[in-house]
Amino acid sequence: MPLSPIVLFTYNRLQNTQETVSCLLANPEAADSDFIVYSDAPKDVKAADSVMQVREYLRTITGFRSVTVVEREQNYGLVRNITTGVTETVNRYGRVIVLEDDHSVSPYFLRYMNEGLDRLAEREDIISIHGYMYPHKQPLPEAFLIKGADCWGWATWKRGWNLFDSDASRLYRNLVARQLENEFDFNGSYPYTRMLKEQAEGTAGSWAICWYASTFLAGKYTVYPGTSLVRINSLSKGGEHSGSARILKKFMTPVRQTPVDWNLAEMDKECLAGRQSIEHFFRSLPSLMRRIRHKLIGMINN
Repeated sequence: MPLSPIVLFTYNRLQNTQETVSCLLANPEAADSDFIVYSDAPKDVKAADSVMQVREYLRTITGFRSVTVVEREQNYGLVRNITTGVTETVNRYGRVIVLEDDHSVSPYFLRYMNEGLDRLAEREDIISIHGYMYPHKQPLPEAFLIKGADCWGWATWKRGWNLFDSDASRLYRNLVARQLENEFDFNGSYPYTRMLKEQAEGTAGSWAICWYASTFLAGKYTVYPGTSLVRINSLSKGGEHSGSARILKKFMTPVRQTPVDWNLAEMDKECLAGRQSIEHFFRSLPSLMRRIRHKLIGMINN
C-alpha cells in the first residue's frame, strides 16, 4: 500500500518550518511520501516579508517523493487553512498525516503513522493516530486508545475526517444534552467544555476543539504513543505568542528515538492508565496555563 501523504501547514515562521522539514527528512519513509504544503497568505503588511521568506524556502525543498506547495492568495487563518487542506487531501488520497510548522518529529514518526494507518484501517472505532504524548512518569503501553481526538501531529482516514463538524454550537448543545461535560473535560481536569462554548460564541478560534468534540460525541478513539514522537517548537521559541509559550514549557517532552512496538491485542478499549496519566498532567498545570494552551492551539498561526 502506498505511504500516506504528509500535509504541512505554514505561515510566517521560517526557522520552525525548516526544523520541521529537516526532522521529516530524517525519516527514511520521507523519500516515498508525497509532501503537500499549504502556505497561508499574510494577514497584514507586517507579515508579508516573513511569509515570502517561508515561501522561498518551500520552493527549494527536495527529498520527498513529490513536493506540492499551495500558496494561498488571501489569508485563510489557521482554522480555514487546516480544515480545507485536510479535506482536499483526504478526499484525494483517502488518508493523511497532518503537521503544523512548529512540530518537530522523531525519526520514527512516519513509520509509526503509516503502520497505524495500515494496521487500523478497518477498525471503525478508531479514527485517528496521534504523535504527541503529554509528559508522564508512569509506564504506559507502546500505543493505546483514548476517546476523542487531538491535534499535535496526527493522521486520519477519510472515514475519520468525515465525522468532523465545524458547528461548535451544535456540538456544545449535544454535549450538554448528553451530560458528558465532565468526561469531555477529563474528569474536570481541563476546560475543554468551556473552550467549545467559547468557540460557539465566537470568542475562540480553534478547529481542534471541534475535531475533538466531533469524535468524542461519536464515541470514537485516537491512538496515542506511550512516548511522544512530536515536540512542539513554539513552546520554547519564536511565534507570535512566544510570551505565553514560555509558560508552556511544561508541555515539552523529548521525542522517541526507537520504533513503536505495536500490540494490537492491548488496543481493544480505552486505556485507563493512559487517560489517568493525561488527567494527572492536566491537574499539575496552573489554571492560567490551561487556558493559554488551548487558546494557543487556535491562534498560533493566525
